[in-house]
Amino acid sequence: MATKLTPLKRSGKLEKNEWHPLSWNDFEVNQLPPYPDTEKLQDVYERLRALPPLITSWEIEALKEKLADVASGNGFLLQGGDCAETFDGCNAPKIVNHLKILLQMSFIMIHEMGTPVVRIGRIAGQYAKPRSKDTEVVDGVEMLNYRGDLINSFEPNAEARQPDPERMITAYNKAALTLNFLRALSDEGFADLQHPEQWELDFMKNNSYYKEYEEMVRSINKAVSFMDTITPNQFNTLHKVDMYTSHEALNLYYDSAQTKQVPRKSGWFNLSAHMVWLGNRTRGLDNAHVEYLSGIKNPIGIKVGPPFDRDDILRVIERLNPTHEAGKIVLITRFGVKEVEKDLPGLIRAVNREGFPVVWSCDPMHGNTFATSNNVKTRNFDDILDELRATFNIHRAEANYLGGVHLELTGDNVTECVGGANGLNESGLGRNYETYCDPRLNYEQGLEMAFLVAREWNASYKS
Repeated sequence: MATKLTPLKRSGKLEKNEWHPLSWNDFEVNQLPPYPDTEKLQDVYERLRALPPLITSWEIEALKEKLADVASGNGFLLQGGDCAETFDGCNAPKIVNHLKILLQMSFIMIHEMGTPVVRIGRIAGQYAKPRSKDTEVVDGVEMLNYRGDLINSFEPNAEARQPDPERMITAYNKAALTLNFLRALSDEGFADLQHPEQWELDFMKNNSYYKEYEEMVRSINKAVSFMDTITPNQFNTLHKVDMYTSHEALNLYYDSAQTKQVPRKSGWFNLSAHMVWLGNRTRGLDNAHVEYLSGIKNPIGIKVGPPFDRDDILRVIERLNPTHEAGKIVLITRFGVKEVEKDLPGLIRAVNREGFPVVWSCDPMHGNTFATSNNVKTRNFDDILDELRATFNIHRAEANYLGGVHLELTGDNVTECVGGANGLNESGLGRNYETYCDPRLNYEQGLEMAFLVAREWNASYKS
């Protein structure tokens, strides 16, 4: 159970059962360890609450409109990024590579699928992770598990693993720096379609899809040249792209401190991210995370994987979106390749029967994690692809629209997931295994996955 905070002081009378950013204090809290120093926690919370918002309500509403289009079959959602961001990862090369991989993947999809793509990064706030166990034993000493830089340190000693509220201020500052750089890159020509060939990395030439990628670049150049010929001025949209941010709403102190009301609009907005999601381990209907998310205006993702109860999922969707607002809920399924054909069809039918206007997205990563013989956590590219294919097939068979994919990936050339066109095997994982938590697709595997997702989408929906 997490430490409770004093509810926010509000003008006027607070009605019984009325929602506010700290009403979750009265509910059971999972995946959030107690902070030893409650006075320091309260002080940090108040300091964080007084800081300026990281994003605006207008951006949140714009994203919701785009997700409503995706839900109706007019677009596709690409959500991806780090399993868990680290504070050390807040540097220019990593941020550039993160934006680069999402942009390249999205332009591959746009070119191949002929539909708008909404880009949402797991970035500028994805500093916390749920864990299956509270503690681990290191060199004979039992200590709390690492739960992300937002909560404690990866350093394997008992003192460093204690939750430190000051890390919330550091997370805010790192998120602000990341957002500032992302906006500068997105607004000032980094996504310039007139020079897509400059995005290429040499090792992509070894991939079997390189010829198709090269042809796609030529096609984009030809289209842009045509537009330059017939228009006196360049379109700004050729240079600027929309990039949204997201993280799991896990540390409720961090998220509730940045949940605010804005002038001339009703309701509350979490102004630390455009979209937040509810994890598979925290979606209990009567739990604190559902209570918190029920009161914010942001789009909300809901992770659904085993074990789950279909009726409980329906009740959670209803609780978080009682007005059935389009663009509000992204249902992210993560069953694993062995379970998806058993579990997904009935869920689709149940959600459609209730008339919920959700964006259906597939997370093929989390249900396909395994450990090698040397106890290295990894994922197999073929398992990831097989779950995606099965998910597309099931949605098509149910006359339903799969409108998104949710991937843990990086723009760096890491070696964390086996497989892919270049055939990374288990013995090669140690070459550049960087993640502190779950394994991610690397740059080349991400581009390859974008091509394959586009092919599956075309096979399912392109007439």
